Amino acid sequence: MRYDQARWTEDEDRYEPLLAEKRSTEVAIDSTDSALPADLTRESLTLPELSEPELSRHYTRLSEMNYGIENGPFPLGSCTMKYNPSFTEDIAALPTGSVHPDRSEESVQGTLELLYRLQDYLGRIGGMDAVTLQPPAGAAGEFTGILVAKAYHETNGNDRTEVVVPDSAHGTNFASAALAGYDVVSLPGGDDGRVDLDALTAAVGEDTAALMLTNPNTLGLFERDITEIADIVHDAGGLLYYDGANLNALLGRARPGDMGFDVMHYNVHKTFATPHGGGGPGAGPVGVVEELAEFLPEPRVRPTEDGDGFELFSPERSIGRVHGYHGNWLVLLKAYAYIARLGDAGLTDASAKAVLNANYLASQIEYDIPFGPFHHEFVASATSDAADVAKRMLDYGVHPPTTKWPETVDQALMAEPTEIETRRTLDALAEAFNAVAAEDESTIETAPQRTAARRIDQADAARNPRLSWQALAENADEQ
Repeated sequence: MRYDQARWTEDEDRYEPLLAEKRSTEVAIDSTDSALPADLTRESLTLPELSEPELSRHYTRLSEMNYGIENGPFPLGSCTMKYNPSFTEDIAALPTGSVHPDRSEESVQGTLELLYRLQDYLGRIGGMDAVTLQPPAGAAGEFTGILVAKAYHETNGNDRTEVVVPDSAHGTNFASAALAGYDVVSLPGGDDGRVDLDALTAAVGEDTAALMLTNPNTLGLFERDITEIADIVHDAGGLLYYDGANLNALLGRARPGDMGFDVMHYNVHKTFATPHGGGGPGAGPVGVVEELAEFLPEPRVRPTEDGDGFELFSPERSIGRVHGYHGNWLVLLKAYAYIARLGDAGLTDASAKAVLNANYLASQIEYDIPFGPFHHEFVASATSDAADVAKRMLDYGVHPPTTKWPETVDQALMAEPTEIETRRTLDALAEAFNAVAAEDESTIETAPQRTAARRIDQADAARNPRLSWQALAENADEQ
């Protein structure tokens, strides 16, 4: 299978023009009474002057020059890029979902009831006793969870200064711990790709506040010694933190709370198919065991004493707000709709298919794949530069996997097909992997060749970014 991405051009050297370049009108501006300094005001403004069909065709053309989950498979390892079912968008667009955050509790009882039910859903799914919906993203959830752990230790008079993080953990784990004021202790993995119990025992001690762990880990491997890991951390007085990035591998089958985890965050975009990326919005709810519930951010939702409604409340020792109002309401609404639509049986089926798809795809790929068997994702080792392989895969109509991470696998290609793909799609993915594996270096090093944009100088793009179309135009004039 080969892939030709749309190229909408007026001539050989130009892509689809900007709206202002198609047809525009200069409008005079009276800045006499402007409160802005003179060097920040304009005398005129150029605005596009297009008909509705012209406008619609412009954005349709741009969409055809892009690649997304509606175009084809998106096996981006660790980030769980799932198809977002459109029915959740329809629900979020309902007029009844448009609730102003300053409305009184009495006038938004339906909203509060839904949030309460989502707290309950997430708590039962994760095996947690209490949940906050406040954090606006997974990384914010991590940070919130570590702040809750910190408040717990401080309340108990424990001066703990370190957080232990496996060397294959998501980069945000290290950042969240450091941002909370902790020293980060990197934990090397064992020969089997999992936590080495001897290394863990040596790493934890009276200074350990928490171990941040993803299970299954970033190699797609379940931590078989998880109960022993929990005992080691708890015996040292630390807490066990669960990074929820890979929770979709466990839905309906295992719960972090039952494994000994004390606090966790949920990536609702990864696990429950709500959109993410591009700067947000997102949601990263946090669940905790009973001992930590009093430290959760405010507000949370609970039934009123008379049982006739719902109310907001602040936990007794709350760390305060981490986001405005009730969290990112419409993202949470979509997550609730997805969970309610699938139910227990649907969520259990989703995790089964996620695991099956990852292992099937891994079995069809000719690159070397260390470790296994896998849960939701796997990591292959490319024989060429992994970044070049990723670019070449674009020519076969598939989004490339994550590359060069985790570093424990040489030239890593980290793939996660998720539960949404069929066997037919997985076979097409395997064909793309294997076709690139059989190609010569010169072909791979010059890819992509069939996309709307070709290979760029990544170092120059990072060091000299062009942040506006004017800068691009000025540069073209200079050349």
